Amino acid sequence: MTWTPDSWRSKPALQQPTYPDPHALETAEKEIANSPPLVFAGEARRLRKQLGQVANGEAFLLQGGDCAESFAEFHVDTIRDTFKVMLQMSVVLTYGAGLPVVKVGRMAGQFAKPRSSDFEVQGGISLPSYRGDIVNGITFDKETRVPDPQRLIKAYNQSALTLNLLRAFAQGGMANLEQVHKWNLEFIADTDEYSRYEELAQQLDETVAFMRAIGLTPETTRQLRETDFYTSHEALLPGYEQALVRNDSLTGDWYACSAHMLWIGDRTRQIDGAHVELLRGVENPIGLKCGPSMTRDDLLELMSILNPENEPGRLTLITRHGADHVQDFLPGLIETVEAAGASVVWSCDPMHGNTIVSSTGYKTRPYESVASEVQQFFDIHRSYGTHPGGVHFEMTGKNVTECTGGAMKLGDENLADRYHTHCDPRLNAGQALELAFDIADQLKVARV
Repeated sequence: MTWTPDSWRSKPALQQPTYPDPHALETAEKEIANSPPLVFAGEARRLRKQLGQVANGEAFLLQGGDCAESFAEFHVDTIRDTFKVMLQMSVVLTYGAGLPVVKVGRMAGQFAKPRSSDFEVQGGISLPSYRGDIVNGITFDKETRVPDPQRLIKAYNQSALTLNLLRAFAQGGMANLEQVHKWNLEFIADTDEYSRYEELAQQLDETVAFMRAIGLTPETTRQLRETDFYTSHEALLPGYEQALVRNDSLTGDWYACSAHMLWIGDRTRQIDGAHVELLRGVENPIGLKCGPSMTRDDLLELMSILNPENEPGRLTLITRHGADHVQDFLPGLIETVEAAGASVVWSCDPMHGNTIVSSTGYKTRPYESVASEVQQFFDIHRSYGTHPGGVHFEMTGKNVTECTGGAMKLGDENLADRYHTHCDPRLNAGQALELAFDIADQLKVARV
């Protein structure tokens, strides 16, 4: 079948909201289609090249950010603090791996969320499920839960503002390696992770001072004062994504210009489905979530559809099995990829398979389960001689209490203190930094 930006419309599309006014939806999508792209083809090509290095074992992927961005919590401080934590983690991982770290945020577009049911019932009342601020509101009332196409436009505008901030942070001085001590957040000041990071930052200070002495300064060397930072989100709403597909005037190729990287979720990766059809035709690097239901045959066919030329950096397999099931499923996927001679980036999502309901009724993720899945991910890849290329996780720079455990020793009784997520629980800055040190230890082993 010949691909066009709208060829997905002939395919079944799961996880879609039901808009009461199709004409209003079409009008909103046309307005976005007539608006500037959020990202540019050249940026997506640069990320794809860097992910090719990850696929070849020459770099490491760090992908993280919000579970679901919200309109209410949009603030420069929130974006800045998450960016700071990503920079901290990147430094820790670079020291551990001795490799470049490719930084990709779940930001500037991660608004839509898949749901297990189309409806939510409270007190005997059934309303449409909350599908993210790009679709409807989280408040449980009839008016707010009606899908509203104007939210697509608001999400586009907020994404544009977020991208402006991220570009300013990445290129305007915040990423300067002489500022590593200023990336700390106050609420983790008394933790072991803070001390470990400060020790590493001091070593980095000495390295940068040496480089300055021999003439390599942030003023003369871009890599010391700036960083590449990319955005990503799940391509859950194909109509919104199509509105931002653009034809690159330099190459003649099609690019999804809502983000540098898009991924297909575990619930929408049907081989004959709309989401696979849409992303097979764009040249962005794309991700594919691989949960326990992914079969070897499905993986083979999806790889042939999404990366028919077997190009390094095109396809990232994001495995999400849960700490108790990694050993049951990941080896089979690795064997399938190796037997096919496929080039992929292997990334571990240790969050979604480890969600539980706490004794206090809050949905949470134990840090120990998250760390265990990452550990097993590295161990299994090491046993096959393959490259554990990256991690994909949900985190925030805010001082939230949504995941239990870790060095901060948060228990079920602490969850109510600062439980702010609009959807799934996120690691806070301290837990994210602790995870980075755990991963760095694994990377050191792999390097040796």
